[in-house]
Amino acid sequence: MSNLIEDILSPKTINLKIGLYFGSYNPIHIGHLAIANYMVEFTDIDQLWFVVSPQNPFKKKENLLADYHRLELVNRAIENDDRFRASNIEFNLPKPSYTIDTLTYLQERHPDYSFSILMGSDNLESFYKWKNSEIIIENYGIIVYPRPGFDLTKVPEHKNISVAMDAPLMEISSSFIRNAIKEGKDIRHFMPEKAWIYLDEMNFYKK
Repeated sequence: MSNLIEDILSPKTINLKIGLYFGSYNPIHIGHLAIANYMVEFTDIDQLWFVVSPQNPFKKKENLLADYHRLELVNRAIENDDRFRASNIEFNLPKPSYTIDTLTYLQERHPDYSFSILMGSDNLESFYKWKNSEIIIENYGIIVYPRPGFDLTKVPEHKNISVAMDAPLMEISSSFIRNAIKEGKDIRHFMPEKAWIYLDEMNFYKK
């Protein structure tokens, strides 16, 4: 069963509240899944889409897996869970990717859906530097979850900003996993099983 967005849209899925969880997912790990699980169970969103960020052609990032590998890892991680979807929507949009462009495209394609962005409190500090941030905040919801070292009580008040105060504080990171694998550590329980199997079979991050 595929969890790609294009495979699941039907006339029955209207008026959904969609949470967009942007990330490179290099690789996806249990921290991502814990946050995602919290959001679909403890906020008003109906479904969460993992939006996999493409490789920026102007910036070469060491150890960044190819787009389709990272998308495959996400699909394997969320397989058969109808609360989640993987999205490759940004792969075919102009690069570098800007959130406002992705939101505009999604809203035009799915006018019956309402979209919110899931954002760690660390990213909120730089949000107002984003392209057309004022348009984003006036037209889309922003759900902020805690990140280590960032005080949620300092989140600015706005009608479209909500704070998930009780969301789990996750200190695990993709860079930790990549470095651990490079050092020969067995970190299989830091990732969903099927995603880990794919990663291990492909020998990712070992060099």
